[in-house]
Amino acid sequence: MIYSAKLSAKILKHIISSRYKGNYKFPLVLMLEPLFKCNLNCSGCGRIREYRDILDAKLSLEQCIEAADQANAPVISITGGEPLLHPQITDIINELLKRKYFVYLCTNGVLLDGFLDDIKPKNEFSIVVHLDGQSETHDSSVHSKNVFDSALKGIKKAVKLNFKVRTNTTVYSHTDIKEISGLFSNLMNIGTQGVIVSPAFSYAGIDDEHNKLFLDRQKSYEKFEQLYNNLDGTRVYNTPLYWELLRGKRNLQCIPWANPTFNPKGWKSPCYLITDTHYPAYDEFLKNTPWEKYGAGKDIRCKNCLMHSGFEASAILSMKITDLIKIIKWNFTGKIK
Repeated sequence: MIYSAKLSAKILKHIISSRYKGNYKFPLVLMLEPLFKCNLNCSGCGRIREYRDILDAKLSLEQCIEAADQANAPVISITGGEPLLHPQITDIINELLKRKYFVYLCTNGVLLDGFLDDIKPKNEFSIVVHLDGQSETHDSSVHSKNVFDSALKGIKKAVKLNFKVRTNTTVYSHTDIKEISGLFSNLMNIGTQGVIVSPAFSYAGIDDEHNKLFLDRQKSYEKFEQLYNNLDGTRVYNTPLYWELLRGKRNLQCIPWANPTFNPKGWKSPCYLITDTHYPAYDEFLKNTPWEKYGAGKDIRCKNCLMHSGFEASAILSMKITDLIKIIKWNFTGKIK
């Protein structure tokens, strides 16, 4: 299953409980960024540019746990920066698991091999490795040699040790769909559980040269229609409803509060991509962010965004009966067709 029965039940209980209390702005996934520093300089990454003056800042174990408890989302996605650079990353993960959160560790994979010696696999813990193409393409995108090989070595070791492993791929304007399709086939063959995909999106702090890498909505529709037709049995961790959005077959409203971001500067408002301010407390972030000002047709920065953190939850929370059938089928098979 894509989502285990335990996770599915936890998410459903969280949705029902929140709505029963009259709360219609609640998080499903906390995007936890314990630090900004990274060991790579990826073309499409905005964090190391947006926060370049405070790259040494990091959250303590206690701050990470407090943020998780404030948001009380069932799932926590640990991102960055490169989270494996954090000296307390193993303690952070173990403490979150102890508190019954489902944890996804997002990493570039360079340090994955050594990290696996310090932690044990658990059903509630998943490792997500970022790969944007085969060896030459991926190494070029991160401006460093042998990164793909290091990540693949870590993935194979994690699979062998029975960790849940999936990958995350960003699709850019220059992405070769056949190459990505081949990458996905190779990843399935070595035992990864599936892939996550997202169109390249523009962060605050990205310069004009890097902005050329990103897709407008029409180009995203075209790219993902091609990819959809070349998945060849790949297990996909994005919902079929989100894939319909990516292919221009469905309209969804972004609900950024469903995936709030917490980092060393505080609660990032309004969303993972746009930074207008930071709040010290989750309740302040939720109450004081002017949500009505954001979204396609309202803020120019939202015009081309199809980021899964804003739209996956929207797809789930706006389901009809026919959508529910698609979701159930996908959850058991990983197939979106």
